[in-house]
Parts: sequence; structure tokens; C-alpha cells
Amino acid sequence: MAYTNIDDPSAYFQTKIYSGNSTDDTAITNDGNSNLQPDFVWFKRRNSATNHILQDSNRGVTKNLESDNTAAEYTATSRIKSFDTDGVTLGTSAGVNGSGYTYVAWQWKCNGGTTTSKSSATVSGNVTTPCVQQVNTDAGFSILTYTASTSYAGTETHLEHGLGVGPRFLLVKRRDSSADWAVYHAENGASPSAGYGYLVLNSSAATATSSTYWLNTNAESNATLLAFGNNTSVGADGGEYVCYAFAEKQGYSKFSKYVGNGVGNGPFVYTGFKPAFVMFKRLGSQSWDIHDSTRDPFNPMPRRLLPNLTEAEESRPTSGGSIDCMDFLSNGFKIKSIESILNTSGDTYVYMAFAENPFTTSTGIPTTAR
Repeated sequence: MAYTNIDDPSAYFQTKIYSGNSTDDTAITNDGNSNLQPDFVWFKRRNSATNHILQDSNRGVTKNLESDNTAAEYTATSRIKSFDTDGVTLGTSAGVNGSGYTYVAWQWKCNGGTTTSKSSATVSGNVTTPCVQQVNTDAGFSILTYTASTSYAGTETHLEHGLGVGPRFLLVKRRDSSADWAVYHAENGASPSAGYGYLVLNSSAATATSSTYWLNTNAESNATLLAFGNNTSVGADGGEYVCYAFAEKQGYSKFSKYVGNGVGNGPFVYTGFKPAFVMFKRLGSQSWDIHDSTRDPFNPMPRRLLPNLTEAEESRPTSGGSIDCMDFLSNGFKIKSIESILNTSGDTYVYMAFAENPFTTSTGIPTTAR
């Protein structure tokens, strides 16, 4: 029995750090074992405050969104010039390629920009909304663009996500006007009678519930459809949206939770792989937090970026109280923090994680620790 079907996670996810040069047509080439042509790229300038920039191959190289605010999609022609066979080519924008600045680009592969247009149909007893679908079932990732409309299922939007299993993590953003980033996480909880819990990527707000975000059942329970309500963040009539949907894949991705203990010897969290990237959120009021093994190639890992804020990368102290740091291990991560952003006693934290190496490959070979 295989431990994983993804022996080389760099085929589907990579982190690239680089220095800008303000030169047009600058090629940024990835460093992983496999070439990776990205379909979803998340940029952040590290050494000064600026917006997080999110682009994808469904919407095209000139279309930009920012995770730290509610702004609508806008056009910028000097950021990504092309998605390449192993990275991206950049323009001169200081948001991604300014001289004197350092950057990180988190990159996910989907289907090389090849999309399928799905017409309205009756699926599992529900009338679906048309969408443009880009899917990678091996990696458990799909990108969906759609226009919500009462013409199909009234105040509900049903989308075919294409993953074959229910996603455990969703990012949804309205493109044509201002709205929050809606986040679904399978471990966020809440009763369906009150509406399932949702988080907001551009905010530090605590988890909340609403009957107008995720409908009827947890998104993870439906292997075919996503069901959204008519909230302006996910399904307002006439609104244009993008949805990034992630299913869990053994040895490559994990979308789960842990409970803090409030001390420097914090929880160990098993993922089944050596992490390359982890994004955290306390379900109480607290900023989001991203750590990765490229910016911090050795333990402990003090460098953090906060998706809901424009601030520069911060390197937290790693001694004298073990403040905001952690270790990435061969089979998970160990929290070594006393800060509330990662480890308040009794509080629940959700996370999304992607692998550098599986704990054990499909042929039974174990990975090494850092």
C-alpha cells in the first residue's frame, strides 16, 4: 500500500525567494526537484510594507487581487508577464520586482492554464451555475471562476469543483467589487442549523457563522459540488468571483487543527510529511501567519508574514521565551511559541500545509529531518 502518490511535492508547490531589479522581462526560475509551471502565485515583498499580490492563470497575467484588503480585482500589466515552464517572467512593478527589495513567491500548479467551461446542469439534484474550471486531481487543487446568478438556483450557487473528493479548504473572492475574502476550513466547525463557520483572509476577526456562505452540508462532504449562499463575498446575484479549492492529499497537503497549550514547549502537529509551507489562523481574533522552509531553511523558524496585513517580514526572537517560532520536522511541525498568534492555551488553530517531502514515499523510503 502506497504511503503517498506524490513522491516529489515540488511538482505541485514551490516557494521562491528572490531580489528585485526593476528590469522588464525578468525570469524567476524555481529551484525544486521538478519543474513547476505555476497557475496560482502569491507574492509578498519581504523587506518593506506593501500589499500581498495574488494572480492566477484562470484570470490571466494582468489581473490582480490583494489578500490584505477587500479591493476588487484590478489590471496591472507590469507584474507577471508570463507563466513559464519553471517559474514566471516579471515586469517592472515594485510590487513584485523593485530594485533593492526582496520577495517571496508561493506557487501552486493546477492544469497549466488549460480550463474547461462547465454549463449549467442538474447534478446531484441541484441546478449548477456555469463556471470556468481548471483542475488538478493529483494535487487536489482547482481554480474556479464564475458569475453568481439567480437564474440557476435562486439565491444559491452550486459549482462543479472537479476534484472527485470534497475540498477541505476554500478561498473565495469577489472580483468585480469590494468584498471580503471568504475562507472555508473543514475544521472550523459550527452547526449547520446556524450556518457553518467562516473566516476572512483580509481580517484578524474570529470565526463567525452565517447561513449565507456555505449551504446545507460541509463543503468537504460533497465530492462533486460546492454550495454557496448569496452573501456578497461568495454568491451575490451578478457578482463575478474566483474560488481556489483544495482537497487533502496524503503525504502532500493537510488542512487540520491543533489546540494550544500556552507554553514554549508547544504542541507537536502530525502532518505525515516534512512541511514546506504552513499558514495558520487562531479561531479567535488574531492575524493569519505564514511560515515556510525557504525563508527559514533551518530550525527554529522565526520569520513570519501576515496575509491580512501589508507589513514587512518580521523575524521574531527565538530564545528568552520562545516567541513566535517553530520547528519543521520530518512528519509535521512543533510549535515553540508563547504568543497568542500560535499558541494560546485552550484555543483552537486551523492550518493549511504543503509538503517539502512526504514522511514516507510510495516505495517506503522515509524522509530525513531538517
